[in-house]
Amino acid sequence: MPELAEAEFYRKRWHQAAVGRRVTAVLTHDRAKIFRGTNPAALRRALTGAKLLGSAAAAKQMLFRFGGGAWLGVHLGMSGELRAEPAGYVPQKHDHLVLRTHRAALVFRDPRMFGRVQFHTGAGPPAWWTRIAPPLLSTAFTAEAVAAFLRRRARAPVKTVLLMQERFPGVGNWMADEILWRAAIHPKRRAGTLRPVEARALWRESRRVARLALATIAGRGDHLPPDLNVHIPGSWLFNHRWQDGGRCPKTKQLLVREEVGGRTTCWSPARQKLTG
Repeated sequence: MPELAEAEFYRKRWHQAAVGRRVTAVLTHDRAKIFRGTNPAALRRALTGAKLLGSAAAAKQMLFRFGGGAWLGVHLGMSGELRAEPAGYVPQKHDHLVLRTHRAALVFRDPRMFGRVQFHTGAGPPAWWTRIAPPLLSTAFTAEAVAAFLRRRARAPVKTVLLMQERFPGVGNWMADEILWRAAIHPKRRAGTLRPVEARALWRESRRVARLALATIAGRGDHLPPDLNVHIPGSWLFNHRWQDGGRCPKTKQLLVREEVGGRTTCWSPARQKLTG
C-alpha cells in the first residue's frame, strides 16, 4: 500500500511531465472499480482541453488541479501507480485512466483496482481533500496532540494506533515499523502504557521518518529519483524487515515478524522490549 513518500513520488511524476500543459484527450475504462462514485463521462468532458495548473500530495492521496475549476483526486490502493509515458503511448489492459497531452501521456495503472479516482468541480478544493488530517511535518502535528490521541486509544496496540489516518496521515505498515524501531517501542505495547518520554519519542520519530522518507524516496525539491526505494540506506529497518534471518541494523540481533492488529509487523526484540 503506497504511503506518504510514495504518493509524493507519483505526484511528481505527473506534475513534472505535464504541469502547464493542456489535456488533449482523456481515455477511461468506465466500468473499472477505480471510478466508483465518479462519473467518467463528466470527468472526460471537464478535463479535455483543461490545463494542469498544480498538484499536491497529502497522506496517501494526490490532488491535481486543472483549469476551469476541475480537481482530480487519486488514491493508488495496493497495486496502483502513476506513470508518464511518451505522447504516442498505446494504453494497456490495466491502464484505466490516461490523460494525453502533446508532450506526454499520464497513465493511472491499477491491476487489482483497489485504487480510486475522485473528481470535483468548484472554485476550491473538495471536502474529501480538506478533511485530511494535518501532515506529520506541519505545526499542527504536535507532541501534545499525539499524547492526547494515545490516551484516547489507550487499549489499542501502538502499532495499530500509528496506522490511524485521523492522527498519522500517510503512515502505513513499513513507516509504522520504522517509527517504532527508531523510538525503541514494542509494537504490541498498549498505547496507554507509553510514558510521556516515550510518547514524545513516538512524535519525534514520526516526523523524522516522514522527513527522511520524503527526501529519500520522493527526492528533494524538483529532483525525482529514477525509481522508488533505490536509495534507502542499509541503516534503516526498511531494508531488513522482509529478509528471512534479517538482523536489526543497530543491535545485529535477529528480527521478528508477527501479525499485530491484523498487519504483518517487524521489530527487534533486542531493542524493542515489551514492557508496561
